[in-house]
Amino acid sequence: MGSVPRGGRRPVVVLRSVSKTYSTGAIEVHALRRVSLNVEAGDFVAIMGASGSGKSTMMNIIGCLDVPTRGYYWLEGVDVRQLEESDLSRIRNRKIGFVFQNYNLIPRTTALANVELALAYGGVKPKERRAQAMAALREVGLEDRSHHLPSEMSGGQQQRVAIARALVTAPALILADEPTGNLDTASSDEVMAIFSRLNSEGRTVVIITHEPDIASFARRVVRLRDGQIYEDSRIVPVHSKTRMEQRDAPAGAVPAGGNLGGGTT
Repeated sequence: MGSVPRGGRRPVVVLRSVSKTYSTGAIEVHALRRVSLNVEAGDFVAIMGASGSGKSTMMNIIGCLDVPTRGYYWLEGVDVRQLEESDLSRIRNRKIGFVFQNYNLIPRTTALANVELALAYGGVKPKERRAQAMAALREVGLEDRSHHLPSEMSGGQQQRVAIARALVTAPALILADEPTGNLDTASSDEVMAIFSRLNSEGRTVVIITHEPDIASFARRVVRLRDGQIYEDSRIVPVHSKTRMEQRDAPAGAVPAGGNLGGGTT
């Protein structure tokens, strides 16, 4: 039996020799092949890869939406493989804030009610959850849109509501799957600026993307091919300024602790 790595600050995510195989009749598809990955608390990681590379399978496993065929996964020190489905559901609600490409908002429900829903599942009382949901909308700049329906908001605003919903439970991990896939360039930059700010405040963020310009906001870029990690580049140290903060620094300022050209960990 595997044991969670010890020593130092405990990572939020630990994958050890994770493989995932799907069987379709006599055919086996190896979506992941002995993948190992640590995500430290406060990191901002972009997982990249072409279609079929295994990045969506990795997201599903990190998000407790699927389980490995072989290998080990710890989320904040909890061995996910040992959990029943009811426990996995609680983990998804309390420890992981999901952001999806298609927003996944309830159409005929206001922004405020959409954000509140995550707290309702957790049993938070109405008055408290309304206050927390409003605070989350304020954090993404949408307090004045709290009573608007999704159909009354732009795609970028809808995604910001989805980010507020992900934040409101104070999760250990924000996990975003192609969060800018349906957005124009300006809205994409706004959304990524929010992720960067949240990360600068200490939140752990993992995004799945195939777009290099989106991955460029991250502190670390992990690239997959054929179900394996073939490159793992640490661009900016975990506890230094984010890449966006470095871009906004005065001309001539030296980036803190890193070379934006990249390096391999």
